[in-house]
Amino acid sequence: MNQAAVRAEIVRVGASLFQRGYVHSTAGNISARLGADEGGGFLITPTDACLGFLDTDQLAWVAESGEQLGGARASKTLQLHRRIYDSAPDARCVLHTHSTHLVALTLQGVWRDEDILPPITPYQVMKVGHVPLIPYGVPGSPAVADAVAATIARAERPLRAVMLERLGPTVWHASPASAMALLEELEETARLWLLSERRPTPLTEQQINDLRAQFNAPW
Repeated sequence: MNQAAVRAEIVRVGASLFQRGYVHSTAGNISARLGADEGGGFLITPTDACLGFLDTDQLAWVAESGEQLGGARASKTLQLHRRIYDSAPDARCVLHTHSTHLVALTLQGVWRDEDILPPITPYQVMKVGHVPLIPYGVPGSPAVADAVAATIARAERPLRAVMLERLGPTVWHASPASAMALLEELEETARLWLLSERRPTPLTEQQINDLRAQFNAPW
């Protein structure tokens, strides 16, 4: 995929999330790591941009060092995105939203700090895995980026997502489309958990082990 195609995919994913209510106003941001054949560095949505109305030419292009190479001013969460790429080498896209049910979950109280939700559906176990809570910090704070990097480093199994308290989920995956699918699954699980008044019995350890064996589940 060349850089133009990556830019177009970021715009497509942003519009899809906005149209379906996963993001609102100017909340949320998307970045993608570029390969050497795509120019290197990262693309990230501009600060205060609405994900529903992104412009391919206005996406910020940033070098590995953090120097901006082109486009509008990069999102204030750039440092968080860069720390995730450093900590999760397989990540090619990082996506942050203020998804309603996930933010509501942190306001009402998560299941536990190490896992904001219990393993209640097989697709949550297969596609999402563990999602720890990151304590509240000012949006764009370097301390939040440090906390996320430290959480990834000490995780027993590779993480694909964290939850920023009162702000929303940050997820990462191999492409913008796969990161969007992960976010959708996580938000839907939070919605189910809240709608069921948090009564469902989690999957058993044996059921989870079966999913690990058959689908390489990240949980």
